[in-house]
Amino acid sequence: MKILQLCKKFPYPLKDGESIAVTYLSNALHNLGCEMSLLSMNTTKHYMDIKELPADFNHYKEIHVTDLDNTVKIFDAFKNLFSKDSYHVSRFVCPDFKDKLIELLKANKYDVVQLETLYLAPYIDVIKQHSDALVTMRAHNVEFEIWERISSNTKFLPKRWYLKYLTSKLKRYELDHLNKYDYLIAVSDRDLRKFKKLGYKNGAISSPIGLDMKNYIQLNRSEESNDICFIGALDWMPNVEGLLWFLDKVWPKLSEKQPDLKFHIAGRNTPPTILALKIKNVIVHGEVADAISFVNSHSMMIVPLFSGSGMRVKILEGMALGKVVITTTLGKEGINADHEKHLLVADTPQAFIEQISMIISGEREKHLIGSAAQKFVEDYYDHGHNAQKLLEKYVSLKDNPIYKKDLATKL
Repeated sequence: MKILQLCKKFPYPLKDGESIAVTYLSNALHNLGCEMSLLSMNTTKHYMDIKELPADFNHYKEIHVTDLDNTVKIFDAFKNLFSKDSYHVSRFVCPDFKDKLIELLKANKYDVVQLETLYLAPYIDVIKQHSDALVTMRAHNVEFEIWERISSNTKFLPKRWYLKYLTSKLKRYELDHLNKYDYLIAVSDRDLRKFKKLGYKNGAISSPIGLDMKNYIQLNRSEESNDICFIGALDWMPNVEGLLWFLDKVWPKLSEKQPDLKFHIAGRNTPPTILALKIKNVIVHGEVADAISFVNSHSMMIVPLFSGSGMRVKILEGMALGKVVITTTLGKEGINADHEKHLLVADTPQAFIEQISMIISGEREKHLIGSAAQKFVEDYYDHGHNAQKLLEKYVSLKDNPIYKKDLATKL
């Protein structure tokens, strides 16, 4: 099966959830015999020199990139106030990408064109004009839901109004395009139910983000510290929001109760304000060379999220390494793990303090939770198993005459 995968940013290095989700699935589909091709925007925000790709990044038959300046520009953002277009989406409208897409569609007969996230939706009409391939949307999140939650958590009223305004246009765009896909791939059962409630009527599957477990080798227990860590892309607003909340609401009292405890922070594109923090026993590493090694060297990982949607890949990674992950109810959303068995859930400052303190005191056995977490990820989030199910669905759709023509109106 020939699959063309479209991405709004290059899916390497594997330092954020989206890159991990894209790379592990495409690699698994390749291992199952699919011919994978990639067309990706190479953005200023996440620029990748593809000449520096490692030798083992070889699962694509072809890799094509087009450069895109997607920086937020004040004048463009202001002009967008008077437009019906979603500023979130319009930043990824790229003439060079469109031209390259048309060139590839004319030169190849793909079975599936898989869009990675809503931000590729502007190209649906182009694909259908130049190809009879199945057009699938892999929705990593319910996009507007992230921004609804960010807006509701924003205290500064002018910024809150502006975010709500942008969110309303993003929601309209997402809903207007919901039934333009031939097939929808949601990353969790919860998201799939949400999309259907919003009006999605075509074919769909829930296909969780998977990990390649051979990459997650746990250190000997004696080599890990008893400290806590945080890692996440710090150019993503929900991560910054949650980290600052933890530093402000949790850390002062936790540090007072546990004076020897250290808190290690790492993240891609760490802003200068966080790099400059001078807080006792808080160590800001910035971007680390090896995220897995960073997590591996600590026994606990915190994920204090109050915005966002979809699945948090960093939680799965922490669990795959046998760490005690402490997150919020929203952070756990989309991951069917059990509180106190596979991970710990805390939604208030006091709850975070209690859960961390119980691990430090031994009242909760961290090794039992870590082992259960690791087994849970092995059982339910293996990238090969999830890719096999998705491929079986693709094959059945390709062979089903109902899906040959005008899918959206016949389902």
